[in-house]
Amino acid sequence: MGYSAPRGTVDILPGQSEKWIKLEQLLRTIAANYNVKEMRTPIFEHAELFNRAVGDTSDVVSKEMYTFQDKKGRYISLRPEGTAGIARAYVENKMYGLPEKLQKVYYMGPMFRYERPQNGRQRQFHQFGVEMLGVESPYVDVECMLMAVTVVEALGLQNITLHINSLGDNESRDAYREALKDHFRDHLDELCGDCKARFEKNPLRILDCKVDAKHPAMKTAPKTIDYLSESAKNHFDKVCSLLDDLEIDYVIDTNLVRGLDYYSHTVFEIISDDPKLGAGATVGGGGRYNGLIEEIGGPATPGVGFAFGMERLLLALDDEEDEDEDGLDCYIMPLGEEAKDLAMQIIAMLRANGFTCEMDHVSRGLKGQFKSADRFNAHFSIILGEEEVKNEVVNIKCNHDKEQEVVPLENILAHIENHLSGGHEHE
Repeated sequence: MGYSAPRGTVDILPGQSEKWIKLEQLLRTIAANYNVKEMRTPIFEHAELFNRAVGDTSDVVSKEMYTFQDKKGRYISLRPEGTAGIARAYVENKMYGLPEKLQKVYYMGPMFRYERPQNGRQRQFHQFGVEMLGVESPYVDVECMLMAVTVVEALGLQNITLHINSLGDNESRDAYREALKDHFRDHLDELCGDCKARFEKNPLRILDCKVDAKHPAMKTAPKTIDYLSESAKNHFDKVCSLLDDLEIDYVIDTNLVRGLDYYSHTVFEIISDDPKLGAGATVGGGGRYNGLIEEIGGPATPGVGFAFGMERLLLALDDEEDEDEDGLDCYIMPLGEEAKDLAMQIIAMLRANGFTCEMDHVSRGLKGQFKSADRFNAHFSIILGEEEVKNEVVNIKCNHDKEQEVVPLENILAHIENHLSGGHEHE
């Protein structure tokens, strides 16, 4: 009986994993520049957390979560997104009591949603996300958006546009919710079953419906920005002013509401027309969520964050750049058992000094071993035969300039280091 990976999951194989590592290193570097620290939360949480935080009217909770009962009958869900778990950890670990009021954290790892698999969207997918908790300020909103823009620019994506909108504060949302109900009330019979349920619980979700997206009532629906309280309008105006000062291009997109229930005030998405991703591709997005921490039992704590799907970010990495990178420093080519014994000592010494190395374990001839050295893009080939073992030397060939020298065993390290410092940088 053969086995295959579950539908909606993929294996990340050698050759692909290097690209993941490169992306992860880039994201960690940007996080460090913004003084954002890593937080790691469990891959599964109590289902009630997501029901409460994400909202039971959202598609994520109502249709897409992987939820099961454990052996004690508790309902457990694989995390469908990262913010709820970060918020739970923030409350449980009393991070609101830390001396620095603004806590900036990031997460990176797998998420799970039961969706129809398609290119770039799997049931197990990966997200990089950032949360900035503890301070309600348009300056923090803009820092969050600026970090998101920095990520896509670092990946070399072209034709990027920042789309922003405001959902306002509680006063604004109450007014807008009533306006939406007034607008959609006469169209309820024409909308899908999900939208009929959303009408009472959370009419904002109607705007996010994929089934009724082309219904004429969607186009004429009231806009959140027309129902902002004075305080919410001032907040949003300051966000726009700061973006103008930073010369960050943006579009006020009044149709932008985001898909999760916890958002308030500023919401944003980054849209790319880069050919690598396709026209109008959403790279990532986020927004402010001032009521989330309180909703799950913590003190009133403002927050803002964003998330990127890492599979989509990987599409932006330049494949051509990778081909000449990450080659081995040395490929050791022993001929015979005695040579293999000595090769093991040499490879251990080189690795202990920070060099990436491999050796032949299949007892092939030189031709086959040179092919492996080429496949590994090895900088040096170190050749060991009976004569070399007897004379306590090795043949070292630089595969870039084709120079080959006989080097005493005790001088191998110095020879390689001298060669690299003479014009070949060792990374």
